Amino acid sequence: MGSRAPSFPVPHKKLTLEIKGNKTDIVISSYDDYFLVIATQIGSMGTVIHASKEEGMSIHPTFDVSVVLGKREEPMLVASAQQLIEHISSSGSSKQLVLSLGLKDHSPETLKGIVSTVIENSFW
Repeated sequence: MGSRAPSFPVPHKKLTLEIKGNKTDIVISSYDDYFLVIATQIGSMGTVIHASKEEGMSIHPTFDVSVVLGKREEPMLVASAQQLIEHISSSGSSKQLVLSLGLKDHSPETLKGIVSTVIENSFW
């Protein structure tokens, strides 16, 4: 009697693309209370960033974005997380974001490619 392995319990998407000559693997996972996005060119997690929408009385939303682990002196990594959490929020989701970027190339073009790919393939 054959048995099937249970499917992964968290909805997710896996993508592989080339950005500026570097193979880039992206995994987007949707948990109950947050989205986990992993983008790697080095086969490991890299810098981990947490982003969330601040709840308050303001008409204009504010966001809290902070580096949990890794390169704190890379403002473009934080800007990428900011763009993604703004997109998540504007789509009506209140989930938080955990973004992991393990990149060889931290150029604006690479980060724009990752952000646009994640937005195009998102399920929030």
